[in-house]
Amino acid sequence: MPRNALVDAGPIVAFLRAQDEFHGWAIEQFKRFPQLLTCEAVLAESCARLAYYGNDQSAVVDLVQCGALNMDFSVTESVDRISKLLKKYKDRRMHLADACLVVMSERSAGVVVVTLDAADFSVYRRHDREVVPHISPSRR
Repeated sequence: MPRNALVDAGPIVAFLRAQDEFHGWAIEQFKRFPQLLTCEAVLAESCARLAYYGNDQSAVVDLVQCGALNMDFSVTESVDRISKLLKKYKDRRMHLADACLVVMSERSAGVVVVTLDAADFSVYRRHDREVVPHISPSRR
């Protein structure tokens, strides 16, 4: 099992929305990884998606407050690498949150990204050549 798990916006939203197709899978991941690492860009994307669905955005912040999500990342410290990734993957329309997660994954060999976006994370490369380790639900 990976030492650290990074979480993307999709699983956070699925965890917080009982009617989400991947709600059950997201609950399993939150149980499997009692503390997930993420970044402010992922939190912002999660809040925006919840607002779009008419759900309470404060639930995302509550996950940080209760310790289920931990943030250990600074865009400012990684701005050059983030910019490079956004340019490299502009054809995939990489989001800032995805670029941050790729950079975070480059910090540790024993890390996995928990995401609903397997299609993109299968293409993204950490250190420009390594597959980003990730887990996602199997599509029905």
